Amino acid sequence: MADCDADPGITSWARRYTQNPERFESQLAAAAPRLAYVQQIASRHHVAGEFALLPWVESQYRPVLGGKNAPAGMWQIMPTTATALGIRVDKNFDGRLDVPAATDAIMALLSRYHDDLGDWRLVDYAFNAGEFGVKRMVSQHGTPPDEPVVPKMPVKAVTREHLVKLLAIACVIREPERFNVSLPSLPSDQRLVAVSIDSSMPIAHAANHAGMSSDELKDLNAAFRNGMVDSHASPYLLLPSGHAQQFRNSLLAGGDDANANVPGTAVIPPLGATLAGATDDISTSKQHAATGQTHTVKSGESLWSIARRYSVDVKQLQQWNHLQNSGVKPGQVLKISTPG
Repeated sequence: MADCDADPGITSWARRYTQNPERFESQLAAAAPRLAYVQQIASRHHVAGEFALLPWVESQYRPVLGGKNAPAGMWQIMPTTATALGIRVDKNFDGRLDVPAATDAIMALLSRYHDDLGDWRLVDYAFNAGEFGVKRMVSQHGTPPDEPVVPKMPVKAVTREHLVKLLAIACVIREPERFNVSLPSLPSDQRLVAVSIDSSMPIAHAANHAGMSSDELKDLNAAFRNGMVDSHASPYLLLPSGHAQQFRNSLLAGGDDANANVPGTAVIPPLGATLAGATDDISTSKQHAATGQTHTVKSGESLWSIARRYSVDVKQLQQWNHLQNSGVKPGQVLKISTPG
């Protein structure tokens, strides 16, 4: 989207973010593993790279716990939105804090918004204010011109500022030297991977297997609410790659079964590479679903978690099963691949 000088508000917010360079660099370093993970999923959905930075605007990538009728997770998803996206939220599990599932759902949503609206600025407005209101505005006023960069449409000030904030953090990532900050490097052992699990266990046991503290593991897997890693609610744990193999080996040594999705050849670009227009070289696993295989949906499963289990794409599952959205029900039988 727009560069730093396209609107005075962009540079103003960029300077506010970086007014204490050391603090900003520390905050960005803490967010870097999640940011890089989100960047991969944004690329997979062909979403503009700036939107990998949306959680900075929403929560600075923190796993924010939501109260009753309040937003939660780093994406700050409302309960009603979670229901519409097929994200499980109950007393034992809050899928809004499930980084892989929530991020995939949000990126699919943003991609659909762009298909409908054709303008990434309007996509941000829709994310903040709701798609139907933005669609009504477009039908009344038309698609806004390229300038001014922040469209002069009848939206609330907070919605307009939301776009400015997103463009501002993207500005800092594009031109860090302009604001006297440095972008953190992300060591390969800190990059996040999803590790498949086949059985439930206490969080403390999972942390011990991974060689992490319970608090560290809980921070990355905050969706589990009752001290248990419930494999029926989510068939994976999110772990730093440096701990993923240890987790898998420890489970195997103990007689448990786990299959770690630890990419050996994935190339994750440095922070800002996507924003700078670099080619995304992230490798993706080959689809290897068995011919004609089916899956019966269990309580708490989502289309995303099923797709993850069988290493297929959510859109493929929707196509094979003629699904109009990502909602599935317990007992529903899904085709995992087309016969032939």
